[in-house]
Amino acid sequence: MLSIILSRLGQATFVLLLVALVSFSMFRFVGDPASNMLGQEASQAEREALKDRIGLNDPLPVQYARFVGNALQGDFGLSYRTREPVADMIASRLPATLELALVSALMALTMGVLLGVYTAINRNGWLAQMIMSTSLVGVSLPTFLIGVLLIWVFAVELSWLPSFGRSGTVDIGGWTTGLLTLDGWKSLVLPAVTLGLYQMTLIMRLVRAEMMEVLRQDFIKFARARGLSERRVQFGHALKNTLVPVITVAGLQLGSIVAFAIITESVFQWPGVGLMFINAVYYVDIPVMSAYLLLVGLVFVVINLIVDLLYLAIDPRIKSKQVGAGS
Repeated sequence: MLSIILSRLGQATFVLLLVALVSFSMFRFVGDPASNMLGQEASQAEREALKDRIGLNDPLPVQYARFVGNALQGDFGLSYRTREPVADMIASRLPATLELALVSALMALTMGVLLGVYTAINRNGWLAQMIMSTSLVGVSLPTFLIGVLLIWVFAVELSWLPSFGRSGTVDIGGWTTGLLTLDGWKSLVLPAVTLGLYQMTLIMRLVRAEMMEVLRQDFIKFARARGLSERRVQFGHALKNTLVPVITVAGLQLGSIVAFAIITESVFQWPGVGLMFINAVYYVDIPVMSAYLLLVGLVFVVINLIVDLLYLAIDPRIKSKQVGAGS
């Protein structure tokens, strides 16, 4: 078990170093950092002096090592546009994105599994058929269009929920959250549904397909022949064997919630790191873009590591296979 964890940690470190290399390359191939920091009116001598001061004339391996070392300490440099430390900018906006991603992920995972199990068990019922037909909307429509439609219905026509922004936040030890107030939940509902709808329908359809396949297996027939209750067969045997492939897709989809929250945050003007990244691209703010790429890479690596550990907890056969392969 320990060797498997160490192996996964080694792979995760290698991936993060590759992501850091891509982020570092942005400073070399996307614009001129000296010109971005000093402006186009600066003389060539001033630019060269700045390059010497911040180490841009050092060999590339030295610059990359310095970049990785600074990133490990949470130092991503200064924003070209605002001259603020990028780490402070991310810290002030990260709670909004993580809050949105957490609520969206919980909604997608919970509703996706429940609806997937229900539509698999009652696949011939009219309600299950209606759920499957409705789910095509979440799979087919683009995220920004879903957001616009929700704004039109619930904010414009019904005036139930706010159409943009984040309100009702409370500061708890430097961490801002809107989960403790009614206004905070109202402002969170529409963007959370918009962000999690695609993931929810994808997980639901996957759970349904896997569940229907498992229910046809011989061990399910044997469990029923032993006189076990239908609920125990469905949830104690079938659902557990359904979860391994579901965890793979669910893990990747939950990681993409953070990575692709950009569109949702733009539609709802949600003050998270996704909206910060959009503004950074517009102004070619390379330090912010680079830090965001590192953040997304870290999120995917951590989630994949958690998924691998969940594999071992749910299906011990995977552990024995990997140990046998290693020997």
